[in-house]
Amino acid sequence: MSSSYFVDADGYYGEFGGAFVPEMLHGNVEELREKYLDIITDEAFQSELSRLLHDYAGRPTPLYFAPRLSAELSAKVYIKREDLLHTGAHKVNNTLGQILLAKRLGKKRIIAETGAGQHGVATATVCAMMGIECVVYMGALDVERQAPNVARMRMMGARVVPVNSGSKTLKDATNEALRDWINNPESTHYIIGSVVGPHPFPDMISRFHAVTSREIREQLKRAEGRELPDTVVACVGGGSNAIGAFYHFIDEAQVQLIGVEAAGCGVDSGETAATMRLGSPGVLHGSMSLVLQNDDGQILEAHSVSAGLDYPGVGPQHAHLQKSGRAKYVSITDAEALQAAFELARLEGIIPALETAHAFAYLKQYEPKSGEVIVVNCSGRGDKDMAAYLTELNKQEA
Repeated sequence: MSSSYFVDADGYYGEFGGAFVPEMLHGNVEELREKYLDIITDEAFQSELSRLLHDYAGRPTPLYFAPRLSAELSAKVYIKREDLLHTGAHKVNNTLGQILLAKRLGKKRIIAETGAGQHGVATATVCAMMGIECVVYMGALDVERQAPNVARMRMMGARVVPVNSGSKTLKDATNEALRDWINNPESTHYIIGSVVGPHPFPDMISRFHAVTSREIREQLKRAEGRELPDTVVACVGGGSNAIGAFYHFIDEAQVQLIGVEAAGCGVDSGETAATMRLGSPGVLHGSMSLVLQNDDGQILEAHSVSAGLDYPGVGPQHAHLQKSGRAKYVSITDAEALQAAFELARLEGIIPALETAHAFAYLKQYEPKSGEVIVVNCSGRGDKDMAAYLTELNKQEA
């Protein structure tokens, strides 16, 4: 891909992107920038990655026509079942790619950050498979609300480090992971979990997740006799699953791309993660993008019922897609997402992750054309969120 919607030679998407890193990390980031394309486009690398995605992760994932949801909307709704991947979410697409990259760079230790825990689980999984040391940083609040995923990481031998600074969520976990990388630049590779961070991470990670939209095109051709849907909908925190679902449609102008972020308690409530709506240009975790910040440039705390969307920034490509008008971004509240999760479970027998539930919630507001073909990316399954769902269920039954 080489259109204006993708990264340029300097690591920017329009005005967003770049690499803003401490001097201690310059060597690592520069090494990645110089080598990543040669490594990940190498035939042997691609062959090994394809084998692992198929035999280990379970790709291709199904593209499921949802008959009852379609009847509700008077449209054709297809659900891309990334929740059926090994580890329960799309995250393993990226961690498999990055662990193979780390091996080729000679790294002996892996670190990661995680919010909802799905990226942490996916990182711990591939490290266990490869026999590589793994340390996962996780906000203390997220450690509590995502306890099942913490247990899974520990069972696979990863060391989970709770982070008690700041809001004790994803932003703070990322800060600690970056500090670790600064202190261990030679031995360690940082597997960033979303399309954020300094160049080349956003581009590299989007390439690993692009398999999702490539499969959608192939599967839709078999199901509908056409490769292009009318609309693709995906939730957006940092934005990895959405970029994966959008990637091979970005240059197809007739395909509408809709990203759904977390409004939390409401866009104007002060407890929100609606970065695309409220954010302004700034540097966070190594790149220029849209961030939630005050007039002095201090990063604001984000809020969402979903730990994976509880982030005060967004990937630079998403910021560019919004500014250029190529993609549309909307926001959904905690209450709307919870309601949508229950509706999907009762209509289609699919319990989505709270993050994914935001994408399905937007369908309640969307007014499709008759017969419109809509693909919703089901980025993760809801096992990790059962405590939140149980609390809501008890409220409904009270």
